[in-house]
Amino acid sequence: MAQIFGNFIEQFPPEHDSLELTFTPDSRPIKQRWRNNRLSAHFLADYFSNFLPIDEDDPTHARQLKETQAAVVFVANELLENAMKFNDGTTHSKVRFGIHFVEEDQITAVLFATNSISAAGVDKFQAFIQELLVCDPNELYVQQVEKSAEENSEASGLGFLTMINDYSARLGWKFVQEMPNTITVTAMALLPV
Repeated sequence: MAQIFGNFIEQFPPEHDSLELTFTPDSRPIKQRWRNNRLSAHFLADYFSNFLPIDEDDPTHARQLKETQAAVVFVANELLENAMKFNDGTTHSKVRFGIHFVEEDQITAVLFATNSISAAGVDKFQAFIQELLVCDPNELYVQQVEKSAEENSEASGLGFLTMINDYSARLGWKFVQEMPNTITVTAMALLPV
C-alpha cells in the first residue's frame, strides 16, 4: 500500500520527455560517491536546459539559463545525496534518480530520487514531512539550523527547506511497502522554471 504526502505526481503523460539514472549505492563507500552525485546533478541540469524555450536573442538568456541550471543542480544534488545517504543497504536496492518535464502554464522540472528506507526510519521521516507540509518553512529552517547545531544530526531536513525557500520547489513523497521489510520512498521536487 502506498502513502503519498505533499505534491506528488504518480502518472506522467506518455509523450513527455524524461531522463532516469540508476545507481548501486553500496558498490562504493558513500564519501567516494559525493563527486559522482554532483556530476550526475550537473548532467541532469545540462540535459534539462536543452528543453527550455529561452530566446537566444534575448540579452537575459544567459542569466536565465544559469539561474535555472543552478536551481536544478541544487535540487538534484540534494535529492540524490539524501537517497544515497539514507538508503537501507541491507536491501541491496538500487537508487533511481531522474527528471521529468511537465508543460502546462509553464515548464516544470520534476526531479525525483527513489531509495529503500529502513522501517525504523519511516515514522521519523514521515513526522518531519507532516511538519514540513503545515509549517512556515522559513521558521522551520531556523529551528532546524538550531537543532542541527545542538544535536549534530545528519537528518536535519535543511536541504528540503532550502528547496522550498530558495527555489520555490513543491515537494512530495511516496512510500511503498515492497516486501515485509523493504520500504521504498520516492522524494519528488516540482521546480518551476
